[in-house]
Amino acid sequence: MLPPIPVLADYGISPTHGFLPDVLPLTRLPDPYYNKWEAIVANLQGLILSKRLQWRRAYMLLCFMAHGYIWGGDSPSERLPASISVPLLKISEHLEVPPVATYAAVCLWNFKPLFMDEDIDNLENLATLCTFTGALDESWFYLVSVAMEARGAPIISLMLTAIAAAREDDAAAVTRCLHTFAERLDDLTTLLQRMHESCDPHIFYHRIRPFLAGSKNMAEAGLPNGVLYEDNSGNETYRQYAGGSNAQSSLIQFFDIVLGIEHRPTGDKKPHLSTTPSRSARAAAPAPKHNFIMEMRRYMPGPHARFLADVQSVSNIREYVERNRQNISLCAAYDACLAMLRALRDKHIAIVTRYIVIPSREVARARSRSPEATRGQKVVNLATASRKRMQPQGIAYDARGAAEEQAKKSGGLKGTGGTALIAF
Repeated sequence: MLPPIPVLADYGISPTHGFLPDVLPLTRLPDPYYNKWEAIVANLQGLILSKRLQWRRAYMLLCFMAHGYIWGGDSPSERLPASISVPLLKISEHLEVPPVATYAAVCLWNFKPLFMDEDIDNLENLATLCTFTGALDESWFYLVSVAMEARGAPIISLMLTAIAAAREDDAAAVTRCLHTFAERLDDLTTLLQRMHESCDPHIFYHRIRPFLAGSKNMAEAGLPNGVLYEDNSGNETYRQYAGGSNAQSSLIQFFDIVLGIEHRPTGDKKPHLSTTPSRSARAAAPAPKHNFIMEMRRYMPGPHARFLADVQSVSNIREYVERNRQNISLCAAYDACLAMLRALRDKHIAIVTRYIVIPSREVARARSRSPEATRGQKVVNLATASRKRMQPQGIAYDARGAAEEQAKKSGGLKGTGGTALIAF
């Protein structure tokens, strides 16, 4: 018996807003008890410069405070005080997210519409609730992702409909859904291309990106053990978390799942077409080790991650297309989705190159011209940390050849939050 197709409401997912909250994020916690938190965040930029910082908003506020505290000084702090860590740990447990500035903290739960009667997939109608720097560049960086989440939200219900249609052998309905999916993917690429309009690569790399770093693989940045979250227990241990990454977007991973795009650890070769396992065999197989995409699901809100797992158990579009190769319209619609998804990822790699790879090379060249400037000093600059070589922890998928090539050329550079430098 086939498992039931997931119902969006069971996972707190909106048919209109997707993984964005159905109710707009609070602009302020209503209970006066939290006024001090609000005051800190309202003056966060000044507090960072002076070296002093209901559930989703509390999590967002505390994540900004935590990262401001850790990365706001001349050198990073390896201890997070109990006044921040205790409520952050409790709230993170409730929301089923790690106590770090995830994609959910800086994007999904960090926006408001300027005009309530206009759509939230319009970049001009969006504003952030909190930033580290107060710069438009930082807001724009988050809001491009917010607009993409909103624009892509209808794809979720659309492709669940396609899965149901494939079960009923309704090729015409599946084809229509795939055509619409491809058109929406093209819209998302157009939105992503707008990143350069109001986010300068130099400002992003040197002013914004450092605050988004996690505590994992950050030894050269000054956090060899990670961060100790004080909880007044006397038994605290150091914790290591990746920072925010677009790979933590449930929407992006949903695209791969419904199209049947498989992820493997870097270096694993794709099996021959004749030996490609069925969906049931893939579901029964153990999860591959060191799979970056699966690792990033740990940084999603719990219900969203469970939704992806459940969709994976019913995904049938790729198998349906392979069984109906004689249906030219169906195959063309599926191929169009793959092409549009590849175009989206290619654009993402171009942005990574412009915003991370090129600035990091400029820093390296400048440092190589005057090595005496850093000789004997403890390196705490994240630009240096981002050049640390790491063991392969990426993924391999059909449309990411450009990403793998870029990763080889980048010499072990990391993505936005210290994660692997690959396409999301």
